[in-house]
Amino acid sequence: MAQVIVQSPYRPPETVQPIAVPIAPSKERLKLLIITGRSSYEHDWTGVNNLLRKQLQETGRFDVRVVEDFDNGTLETLKPYDVVLLNYLGRWNYADPDEKRWSPAAEKALFDYVSAGGGIVVYHASFNMGSPSWPEFEKLAGGVMRPQAKSRRSPPGGFMVHVVDRGHPVTKGMREYFWTFNDDMYTNMRFDPSVKIHVLATAHDAAASYAPEKAGPKYPAYAYTADKLGKMQGMDADHPQVWTADYGKGRVFAIPLGHGPDTLQYQGVRGLIARGAEWAATGKVTIPVETDVRDFPIEREAPAGK
Repeated sequence: MAQVIVQSPYRPPETVQPIAVPIAPSKERLKLLIITGRSSYEHDWTGVNNLLRKQLQETGRFDVRVVEDFDNGTLETLKPYDVVLLNYLGRWNYADPDEKRWSPAAEKALFDYVSAGGGIVVYHASFNMGSPSWPEFEKLAGGVMRPQAKSRRSPPGGFMVHVVDRGHPVTKGMREYFWTFNDDMYTNMRFDPSVKIHVLATAHDAAASYAPEKAGPKYPAYAYTADKLGKMQGMDADHPQVWTADYGKGRVFAIPLGHGPDTLQYQGVRGLIARGAEWAATGKVTIPVETDVRDFPIEREAPAGK
């Protein structure tokens, strides 16, 4: 396998966050629904949902609701919303043989909603859904994490994100590079060949990062010897971290970044989520780029006298 699955009793640390309070109803705000309720042992999905709700509402552009049980979801449930954000994974450990998904009717409702023109944000751990195979979800997301396709998580918890298209509405006005921390770099993902994705940002997976001194015990040295690293697909290469796609009449914004509440404090990640959600809902972006990740002029020569 490309990724060694580590069995662990780990749980994310508790986070102390302000609770997102109700806001006055407004036609100016887009209606966004977070579909959630489960994730793997590494992910503080409750803390993420709370912070996402707070941050998205604070942009002034969204009115956010959260549903933790979508088993009985229908198309009528989804129709009032302009965009759905999917933050769900039905396995506590990636090696669990059984995955808890929604009912077939609820799954169909989600696909029908997007196909008919609804927007969707596919977020972080959700890219692990449906392993080893869920063809319709793979068409929706564009790319997924699939161990049998040699998908893996690169060891660095802090890494540079390269914005490769700064002309798209989501990334317009952003710096070419920004950092993310306490995050997962999903690499060698399986991309459905029938889906035309548009890559907005990438990250570089370097073989040197797998050295045990850097990778730590979660990446056992025997699994990443020089010989094995040399045979791994997509090593020492750039990998998509943010992309867009179409699913029927709907717009898909895909962002594997965003591991936990701490990651969402960084302007590059939280800004992409907010701007991507607005684009998925409307095809346009009005939310401004925050200061730390805003594009700036580069003066490579100091002015005279400096």
